[in-house]
Amino acid sequence: MCGFLGVHLNGQLQFSEERLQAIKAAGERINHRGPDDDGFYHDSQTALVFKRLSIIDLEGGHQPFSFGDNRYHLVFNGEIYNYLTIKQQLLEKGYRFHTKTDTEVVANLFLEKGIFGVHELRGMFSFVIWDTMEKKIYGARDPFGIKPFYYMENENEWIVASEKKCISELTQLETLDKEALQHYMSFQYAPEPFTLTKEVKKLPAGHLFVKEQNSSMKIKPYFHASFQPVVASETQMIDCVREVLFDSVQSHLQSDVPVGSFLSGGIDSTLIVAIAKQYHPTIKTFSVGFERDGYSEIDVAKESAEKIGVENISRTITPEEFITELPKVIWHMDDPLADPACVPLYFVAREARKHVKVALSGEGADELFGGYNIYREPHSLRLFQYIPDKMNRALYYLAKLLPNGVKGKSFLERGTTPLEKRYIGNAKIFEEEEKQKLLKQYNPEIPYRTQTMDLYRSVQDIHPVLKMQYIDMHTWLTGDILLKADKMTMANSLEVRVPFLDREVFEVARSIPVDNKIADGTTKAILRKAAEGMVPEHVLHRKKLGFPVPIKYWLKNELYAWAKNIMIQSETNQWINKAVVLSLLEEHAANHKDHARKIWTVLVFMIWHQIYMERVYDFGENTGEKILQPN
Repeated sequence: MCGFLGVHLNGQLQFSEERLQAIKAAGERINHRGPDDDGFYHDSQTALVFKRLSIIDLEGGHQPFSFGDNRYHLVFNGEIYNYLTIKQQLLEKGYRFHTKTDTEVVANLFLEKGIFGVHELRGMFSFVIWDTMEKKIYGARDPFGIKPFYYMENENEWIVASEKKCISELTQLETLDKEALQHYMSFQYAPEPFTLTKEVKKLPAGHLFVKEQNSSMKIKPYFHASFQPVVASETQMIDCVREVLFDSVQSHLQSDVPVGSFLSGGIDSTLIVAIAKQYHPTIKTFSVGFERDGYSEIDVAKESAEKIGVENISRTITPEEFITELPKVIWHMDDPLADPACVPLYFVAREARKHVKVALSGEGADELFGGYNIYREPHSLRLFQYIPDKMNRALYYLAKLLPNGVKGKSFLERGTTPLEKRYIGNAKIFEEEEKQKLLKQYNPEIPYRTQTMDLYRSVQDIHPVLKMQYIDMHTWLTGDILLKADKMTMANSLEVRVPFLDREVFEVARSIPVDNKIADGTTKAILRKAAEGMVPEHVLHRKKLGFPVPIKYWLKNELYAWAKNIMIQSETNQWINKAVVLSLLEEHAANHKDHARKIWTVLVFMIWHQIYMERVYDFGENTGEKILQPN
């Protein structure tokens, strides 16, 4: 697991010694992604910086990796789980290998099939290949977006990196993207390809690119996740789910260093641990929680670990620790992500890194197998399908006239609003009319639906639950779930692996009918049945909690003064109507209404602004290891 930075000059420009030193210095920003080894390559037009966290075969894994008689130079971040299979196929075709790494497999696969060889890779990755002869650059990002890929291009330079802060360091550009900010306030993240820095974009998941000299990147999709249910018996489906998960977990355990696993109180991580235990009997598990009742799954995780027969190491997080580490967490995130679960994920990764270099985690199970409680909503609203359109419209306007808080108002509004207009993913923070009051530069021409309308057009005729899964696969999963998983683990030099987000697992999950996902009053029905006999009973049918964080209570008490101070001090008056957010805080503190997620979304943006725009925080020596509180 690694990090890279690449710079290419257009035209007849050549690197000065000063620019090369600046590129090296910018690469130091991501030391946390690769503390074990580093490398630097440059010629007159292209420079590549690499940072490596050694997991498999340190010798021979040095990058940038040169191949094809030094014609090509590769930087590769990730793990390829089927690399031995591909290697054998290439050996049979006459290719020779000088290392035991998956990096060299990627290189030789490129020689054999070009950039479209990416179709054969099973794993998580982002990579760049510089062709010195044809003056072309190739690259790709894995199908689900597990590993990050940022880029920026202008008339003089093309820059790519594993983290946005490298690009910002080199360009000194931090122009806030108004459109990205507006969408952030709805989604709680900047949806791809946006970042909050106008000049920097993300390569979408499942895409590859080719960049020719003096031309812009040509980006093309090579994988697009979609759902296609197939009728099969329940027994067949259970057998398929079990078989593919055992295969995936075994593949994800490949390592020459100790492997652990995160363990919460839910079925996803517990099932991963139960399977991993069969291949790795001494696997250690890690859990975190909070002191407040109802906001810790440590006891459940410990009980699960005891019944499975594995060690569990846990840690309780205090409000003071949470706030102390928050600016550092946001610095590592590159962009604001208002998911409070980022912070406990940071802490559990930090605890795990004391014992292991690799940790398994359960991300992706909810999107693939239908695990979010909101996926039950189409069933609860089904009666509206039988009401004539005119009556539905009348009920909608009636609901709008009802005062907020009246019982049934929300039910009527949701039931009479088409899915395409109400569902933009697993989280929706501010409505458009709320953003119009909150944001001083609100643009009514770009409502949040502009980010999902094309996705909905491509799945018009499928079941509503599958539509919701599809939207989450292409927004929430990459924008929130995988972003925080990568950034919070890499912040601690820990590699996280997500066995559910495997192409073979996805092929099975995409074929499961809705009635086998949302059934028996629960979610992930078929996964739960597949887990029977492996996952302890106290977890098997437990209600999903996610990574609960008690900010709802803290913002009324322990964090009230802190939050108000951030709101007042932040230099965001150009963007935020502070009177609106201060009013939300006062209403929340007085128990008039729960505004916790809205307040948190604005606070995270304000702290991000202090870090990257106001430069209030100093993270010391470009490493982020030392933090000073605001001046």
